[in-house]
Amino acid sequence: MELLKKTHREFGVYAICSEGDKLLVINKSRGPYIHGLIFRVEALKREFTEETGLTAKIKEQIGVQDFIFPCEWKEFSHVHHIAVFYLVERTGGELAEPEQFDGQDSSGAEWISKEEVTAENSSPLVVKAMEWLRNREIDMETQHFETWEIQNSKSE
Repeated sequence: MELLKKTHREFGVYAICSEGDKLLVINKSRGPYIHGLIFRVEALKREFTEETGLTAKIKEQIGVQDFIFPCEWKEFSHVHHIAVFYLVERTGGELAEPEQFDGQDSSGAEWISKEEVTAENSSPLVVKAMEWLRNREIDMETQHFETWEIQNSKSE
C-alpha cells in the first residue's frame, strides 16, 4: 500500500495521426506527464493544432493504456499515467513551430517512420501508438517500467 501513497495519477487523451507509414510525433521539452494538465476530448483538437500547426477531426476512440513508471516529483516516487488514444485524420494546415509561453511543453512536431521508433528514443506513448498502427490493437495490460529514461531523443 505504501506505493499507492507515493503514486501520482495522471490522465490524458492523445491523438494518433498517421500518413502513409509515418506517425506524427510531438517533441516534448519537459516530462514525463506531470504537468498537472488534464486534456479532455474537447481540448484534443485545440491542443493538436496548437502543438503541430495542423487541423484534424477525431475519427474514433481506439483504446486505453496504463503506464506506471518511477518518477521523483514532489512527494511522489511513481507516476500512474492513464492514456486514452483517439485516431484523428488530418484535415489541413502545415507543420509549424508552436508558440512558446510559460507552461508550453511542446518543442514542435515531425513525421517519423516505424523504423525510427524505439524504446530508447521514444516515450511509451509513441511506442504504443506505433504498435497500434502496425496491428490495430491496444494491449489491455498495464505497462510497468522499472526505469524510464530516453537516451537518444531527437530534441536533445
